[in-house]
Amino acid sequence: MSRTTRLSSSLLRAAAVTGVAALTLTACGSGSGSDSSSGSGSGTVKVGLITKTDTNPFFVKMKEGAEKAAKENGAELSTAAGKFDGDNAGQVTALENMVAAGVKGILITPSDSKAIVPAIEKARAKGVLVIALDTPTDPEKAVDALFATDNLKAGELIGEYAKAAMKGKKAKIATLDLAPGVSVGVQRHDGFLKGFGASDKDVVCAQDTGGDQAKGQTAMENCLQKAPDINVVYTINEPAALGAYTALKAKGREKDVLIVSVDGGCTGTQAVKDGKIAATSQQYPLKMAAEGVKAVVTFAKDGKKASGYTDTGVTLITDKAQDGVASKDTGYGLENCWG
Repeated sequence: MSRTTRLSSSLLRAAAVTGVAALTLTACGSGSGSDSSSGSGSGTVKVGLITKTDTNPFFVKMKEGAEKAAKENGAELSTAAGKFDGDNAGQVTALENMVAAGVKGILITPSDSKAIVPAIEKARAKGVLVIALDTPTDPEKAVDALFATDNLKAGELIGEYAKAAMKGKKAKIATLDLAPGVSVGVQRHDGFLKGFGASDKDVVCAQDTGGDQAKGQTAMENCLQKAPDINVVYTINEPAALGAYTALKAKGREKDVLIVSVDGGCTGTQAVKDGKIAATSQQYPLKMAAEGVKAVVTFAKDGKKASGYTDTGVTLITDKAQDGVASKDTGYGLENCWG
């Protein structure tokens, strides 16, 4: 072998080491009982977590749940996130990096349920267990398993609640949704209409908000211009609900419009307690992540793969309970909220 060839090989080895080192800078060590301080000793299970963003309180809590579970199970956790909700390219890169680093399993909340599938298929072909959290892939079977809220049920619960709360009064419904084609948004929207006993033709105004508070306010302002007599507002999440509340308050309508939502974050649950939102369906991101980490560790130890759908639970939270609709009050909600 020539000196040039030997030098090139040395440089390649050095680059590989540098790349791995850079990736592990984002990793969370497995705890004092691990084989090495970096968590990379023999026998340590490497788990990857990829969320849509690293700023949304929902995903912050999910990361906390994964970190705690990794520590309890002697695993090493590496985390990554998209730069924004919808950053599929960023999630693909994170998947590829984690596979190259030797993770045994990857937990992911897909930003684009369809576009992420080819990258997931490549990871699974290399023996990596891939579990979707919160948001299913399209098709759902593109991953080994799904740990998530039953979003259709979450929507149904607030739909049933809103129907009962209206007490026979004719509803003029506005829906403040997520974005076209996003499975979570579609399921919650459809669930709400099903629970209410309505259909899209009964909706007097529908707007997309991306789950953003400012966009939720703008959407509500637009809806009030289109249909000033709106009296029921469904929102994809609580930031959108609070945006809607701000717009309604500016028009002096905050007392006579029923707002229902989904998520159960601490800010949103407090808004229910304060009377800004009538009810919300609370979900549990910490549980999703913790169960996902445990599933990867089990797979690494005995080869048993998690499969199918695991419902991580949903609870209707309100301080104005309605007959025939199961719910818990904001005391329970604030004890179990996230963010």
